[in-house]
Amino acid sequence: MAVQSSRYSLNKNKYLLDDEYERLMGVLKTYLKEDRRNCVLLLLALQTGARATELLNIKVQDLDHENKTVLIKGIKGSNDREIPIYPYVFNELIKLEPKNDLVFPISYNRLRQIWQHYRPTHKKFHSLRHTFAIRLYKKTKDIRLLQVALGHRNITNTMVYADYIYTQQELKRLIL
Repeated sequence: MAVQSSRYSLNKNKYLLDDEYERLMGVLKTYLKEDRRNCVLLLLALQTGARATELLNIKVQDLDHENKTVLIKGIKGSNDREIPIYPYVFNELIKLEPKNDLVFPISYNRLRQIWQHYRPTHKKFHSLRHTFAIRLYKKTKDIRLLQVALGHRNITNTMVYADYIYTQQELKRLIL
């Protein structure tokens, strides 16, 4: 009898490939001026790795103007984390001038509609979190930094990214 692993499996259908990422970035930069809120929301997702609900819970007071960071308040047992934002994205973010406490006063369903409008491929919104994680890990090879950036309490949850990238790189090295 085979034992089923409960470990999450990552594959290329769960994150944006480089060309998909570049296409999305191009579209978001193109429409930034005319659709600021929605484009900034997606840019922030790509730049912070925040879950949908974490993004929708960002409050005005979570923005640090001096350091150009955003405080992501963890959900699902995650840790809170302060993530630096590219200055141009941060500047666009503060131009939103929210009417209430929330930076993005929209529903989860509206967020999904925005994603469906802009997405470069038929992948879920959560693919932006995986994309952030994979890109950060490839750049730094620092699993502990990635754990902090994603707000994981348990390093085992973070190891899926290191395992996936290592496996892909080794298979390419050994087969090609």
